[in-house]
Parts: sequence; structure tokens; C-alpha cells
Amino acid sequence: MCALALAGVGCAQSSGPAPAPASQTTARLTIDPTRIDRARDALPDGYEVAAYTGPPAPFAVWGFRGSPVTDPAPCAALAAPAVDPGTARGWSASGPGGIVYAVVAGAAGPSPITAVRADCARWTAVSGHTTGVVTGVPGPDVASAQTVGMSGTATTVVEGGTETRSHSETFVAYLDRYVCFVAVVTDPGSPDPALAPGFASDLLAETVSTLRG
Repeated sequence: MCALALAGVGCAQSSGPAPAPASQTTARLTIDPTRIDRARDALPDGYEVAAYTGPPAPFAVWGFRGSPVTDPAPCAALAAPAVDPGTARGWSASGPGGIVYAVVAGAAGPSPITAVRADCARWTAVSGHTTGVVTGVPGPDVASAQTVGMSGTATTVVEGGTETRSHSETFVAYLDRYVCFVAVVTDPGSPDPALAPGFASDLLAETVSTLRG
């Protein structure tokens, strides 16, 4: 378009109306799940990457199994989006700053964000021997998408009464016919420095941009 505009400066008459930018915008909003692997380029050095094969839900990467019981109950929809598991694609990466997940799947229902946001500023989840507390945080600004952020802690009681703890920063984007989430799960007792604040939020925005090409 820039080349056409420059050429038009030297012409007495325009050869026709300029192409509408809407088609370009539409193209940038089209999701191609196969591109999600390219988002790995945003990882720091030293991370080992593998295909993600678990359930396409934040609950799964937080260490919860089955269908956790949440209080308030509607908040479960934030960590278990309505998606088609058969369409899921993604990866996980392990490194000194924790485990990073990036997953996309076809949506199987509307976004729950507007309906539950007011009641889910802080909520709890329980599944088996694992309990968690989740606090809502602002999601990144992503064009033509609804986003939500969640900061959580999970405690699991293992054999002998020993407790293991983890911390997670998770961001979810609802992209019309797809849902994409990024999560960073860390061990609070790890001697390694955590990833920079905002890494998970920035990675979600970068991943969506990559999926849109």
C-alpha cells in the first residue's frame, strides 16, 4: 500500500480507490494453531521444549486433576475453558525460571470472563490432595480479544504428610473461535531466579500475535 501511495503522488489522477485496510486486519486476526511452536522463540536461553499433551486447561498445568471444586463455583470456568480437546496444540518448556506452557484450542463455548469477573477477584480450588488460592490480575491488552489473568498458589499433600507448593502466573485470551493460554509455574523454594515479572503476560500477547501471523 505504501508503494501505491508514493506512486500516486506523481499521477494527475488516481487509478482507483485504495484497497480497504479491513481485509488486512481480518487476515491478522485469523488464527492458525500450527504457528504456536514459533512462539517458543520468546523463551530465554536454557529452556528444554516438548510438545504439550495434557488437558488444554490451566487447572491441568497447575497440578489439579479431574474437575476441581471451586468457591465460588462459577470461577472454575476461568481455569477450565470450554474447548475441543481434539484441537489442542501447544508446548511446555522447562528451565531455571520454572515451567512455561503455551496452549491453543478451538473454543466450544462463549467466553465466561464478563459473567464471572466480579465474583472471581479471589477464589479457591480443591482437587484430591491439592488445594489452591487464585487471585485475579489484569490480562494483557490484545486486539479483538478478551483476556484474563490469574495468579495462584497450589499446595499438595503427598505421602507422609509432606507438602509441595507451586506458584503460577496464567493469562488466557478468548479469540473468537479459539482459546489460548500461557502459564508459568514455579517452585517458591527454588534457588534459581524466577522469570521477569510480566513474562507470562507478555508471552500471551506474543503468542497471539504469532498465531495470527
